[in-house]
Amino acid sequence: MGEWAGMRVLVAEVRPDTVVATPYRYDDWAVTADGAAYVAVAAVEVGARLVHVSSDALHAGRPVPYGDDEPPTPVHAYGAAKAAAETAVRAIDPGAALVRTSLIVGEGSKQIQLCRDALAGRATLFSDELRCPIDVTDLADAVLELACSSYAGLLNVAGPDPVSRAELGLLVAERYGIDPAGLKTTTSAATGLIRPLDVRLDSTRAAGLLRTRLRGVREVLAR
Repeated sequence: MGEWAGMRVLVAEVRPDTVVATPYRYDDWAVTADGAAYVAVAAVEVGARLVHVSSDALHAGRPVPYGDDEPPTPVHAYGAAKAAAETAVRAIDPGAALVRTSLIVGEGSKQIQLCRDALAGRATLFSDELRCPIDVTDLADAVLELACSSYAGLLNVAGPDPVSRAELGLLVAERYGIDPAGLKTTTSAATGLIRPLDVRLDSTRAAGLLRTRLRGVREVLAR
């Protein structure tokens, strides 16, 4: 609670016009869920516009893409934490924009590094997990647009290309000229882990609302 109290004091001193909330730690409920609530409270206290960045990880996965307003169906702790974060933010600030996004790619991004590690045999990518990756600059531009708008509620902001994590690894190999022969892959079923599988976000509403063009990952990683 102490660190969050300090954050509230900082926000009160700076009095920003906008707060972009990205509280996240994969295995830490206090940061991911409770942290979102504390940031929302701090933003409301100074009358700041709030854009909360959420995740497709709060969905269970299914053969049909997910619309913007669909309720969460988490199957693991991280997804539950992201779902709880959304619930708190919507209760504290009904006017906030909540951005559900997918795998974030870009130079130096966690997802690109994971693919590089898998190509070098240091990590493993799932071949049965579909996502809609988005370029970090596209996501940042979309968030800035929303910060300057009055949009309230949920909005899917992801790329139009659904790919598996293993396919993403192959795209990274092609982009950076890495031999794909060493790519390590597996399936969620083989690991026994309970993870979201086919999670495709339908970003049609965002594409019509925003000036920012949400590019597909194949275009983003094209050589």
